[in-house]
Amino acid sequence: MTESIGVGLIGYGLGGRAFHAPYITTTPGLALRGIVSRDPAKVHADWPMTRVLPDVATLLDDESVALVVVSSPDHLHAEHAQAALAAGKHVLVDKPFATSLAEAHALIATAEHAGRLLTVFHNRRWDADFLTLRGLLEDGTLGEVVSYESRFDRWRPVPAATWKEARAGGSWLDLGPHLVDQALVLFGRPSAITADIATLRCDAPAPDYFHATLRYPHRRVTLHSSKLAADHALRLAVHGTRGSWVKHGLDPQEAATVAGRRPGGADWGHDPIEGLFTPGEPAVATTRVPNRRGDYRLFWSALAAAVRGEGPNPVSPREALAVMEVLDAGLRSATERREVAL
Repeated sequence: MTESIGVGLIGYGLGGRAFHAPYITTTPGLALRGIVSRDPAKVHADWPMTRVLPDVATLLDDESVALVVVSSPDHLHAEHAQAALAAGKHVLVDKPFATSLAEAHALIATAEHAGRLLTVFHNRRWDADFLTLRGLLEDGTLGEVVSYESRFDRWRPVPAATWKEARAGGSWLDLGPHLVDQALVLFGRPSAITADIATLRCDAPAPDYFHATLRYPHRRVTLHSSKLAADHALRLAVHGTRGSWVKHGLDPQEAATVAGRRPGGADWGHDPIEGLFTPGEPAVATTRVPNRRGDYRLFWSALAAAVRGEGPNPVSPREALAVMEVLDAGLRSATERREVAL
């Protein structure tokens, strides 16, 4: 039997608690060796037998840890990933990959020099709605897509007193990486971006709104997020030469793990809110499209295989860098109030 890959987790906020620890502990071939956290009671409430380590250095000194998951605050991503790579560990970085293009380039160079795997947690590639859309594009149901709108809206009118609300770049570097990565997976690199990034809530410490348009030769891609949207159900609206598909509601996996459920079961990743397909032909009725099952476990099993040298990196550093390039261009576009070429 192949020995399990020892995994160390840095940080136990929402990312560590909902997106990482539940999957590490349920993925065959992975073993959670320790969690770096300033709140041992919080960790032990969920994982009573797991070691809680006082600092990153202690984790990196553990020879049983081969893979480090960086889920610390954004501004520490590059620092912690660099230290882990220097210690000879493989590294998974939560999004955003880094807070600047320079940091992202430096991480890739360090990983290549060290001969270690570096990946970024773009888990939304395995959302039920996104997998369903990919299926519709692959089978030609929509024809050639000419307009794509992707939204992550929220109703959070009062800013929370957390570092996430004050993160550099605000929502654009929080939710933007998900939407940008999905767009690049579907359509590749755009020609240019025009972005409006703003702070609309009273006393909000960082931007809480963005509206970005990615320009392609024969397509427009809109990425949008607001924390002042009481009606925030719309997720995707995709219009093609053969019809339109509109999807409401979010993939259920995050809500399930936040509620304490462990990944697994016959209904895992099932999204009950079906999208609607409206054909372009006259007098043809709109129909419901059953969702494909979302499954973040596919990322984790692919990561385990990649660390063992048995499969490709599920999200390559170059793909993550392409996302960072779009995010950086979006920040420049918003600041300079102009379209920025890519």
